[in-house]
Amino acid sequence: FCLLLGFVVLRLHHYLRKIGRSRAALVTSKLQAERLEEECLVLKEKEKKASQEASALKEEISRLTGHLQKLRDEAEEKSKQLQAAEANVVALQKQSEDLLLEYDRLLEDNQALQSQSHMYRM
Repeated sequence: FCLLLGFVVLRLHHYLRKIGRSRAALVTSKLQAERLEEECLVLKEKEKKASQEASALKEEISRLTGHLQKLRDEAEEKSKQLQAAEANVVALQKQSEDLLLEYDRLLEDNQALQSQSHMYRM
């Protein structure tokens, strides 16, 4: 009987130590789980902020793309206006040259008529 009682006490002592180790491991696991949950919350918060920032950046890109297209359209319009103005300048220069030639011809005609008129007066 003593042998059986000794064996039972020995097994009971073994299981109590095993339970103690299991409890310590359980406490450690709980602490680790709590830390992981906190880290998960922090990461979710960071993910939410990153998502909001990405959304804001996409909106900014969209706005800037629209602005860039508007500026390109304006530049194209200005280029067309510049080409039209240059063509107008060329046309005005040609007209000016033609008018100067006409003026010179009329001046020569006038001088010829004045000299003819001067001859008739004499």
